[in-house]
Amino acid sequence: MSESARLAQRQTFDTDAERYAARRPTYPAALFDRLAAYGDLDDGARVVEIGPGTGQATASMAERGWAVTGVELGADLAAVARRQLADFPAVELVVGAFEEWSPPPEPFDAVVCATAWHWLDPATRLRTATRVLRPRGTVAIVWTHHVAGGSQAFFTAAQDCYRRLDPETYEDGPLPEDRVPTPTDELVQSSLVTDVASHRFCVDLTYTGEEYLDLLRTYSTTIRLPAGRRAALLGCLADLIDHRFGGEITKRYTFDLVLGRASHGLPR
Repeated sequence: MSESARLAQRQTFDTDAERYAARRPTYPAALFDRLAAYGDLDDGARVVEIGPGTGQATASMAERGWAVTGVELGADLAAVARRQLADFPAVELVVGAFEEWSPPPEPFDAVVCATAWHWLDPATRLRTATRVLRPRGTVAIVWTHHVAGGSQAFFTAAQDCYRRLDPETYEDGPLPEDRVPTPTDELVQSSLVTDVASHRFCVDLTYTGEEYLDLLRTYSTTIRLPAGRRAALLGCLADLIDHRFGGEITKRYTFDLVLGRASHGLPR
């Protein structure tokens, strides 16, 4: 993805924050168990979350008593997150780009980024993240993949819709889980972190046709399509779900949790 496309597409999620809140999946509790154990994150741990969206991961961290500062690019997403997280006074939402954020002087225990790391500049994102951490503070990156499984016959048939109506992003997939690599290279190859570890979690989620199309409407690849092609693509998929798959499909996700410890932490 070009730099201009990355900067443009990462802002598209703010166009329909309510739908984003309703349809984007949350994350397995076991993922946060692993994060807590790795980072020794107890009640009161101070966490920065990059790109919290409407709080899909934030709520699980807040429920553990962690004080979460979320830095969210989208003002509407942040507004919905504040409403969703109103019962957690230790959660603070800051509107702006993480790369331009001025953190407080006290270092944090962890930086968490769930399904948003790819929207940050790959040349600077790890350095920007580790600069806010205490020595040996935790970097936690969650990658979300759609993999083969669930209603596989539907996703195989759906490839024709994408091939015809969204050829720019068409890929011959989804791939089997064992062919999707865990993206650890960035942390393994960096001197900024040590003790790199990863854990994978697999989840099947079932959607009605309407729910699944709503989910797709929150994807940047769908949002950026011209209105006519977007309507045609969604119509093609709706026809498949309603007439060939009984109005309901199951989508299989894997969530990769990639962890590292800051080598140096926040400079003094």
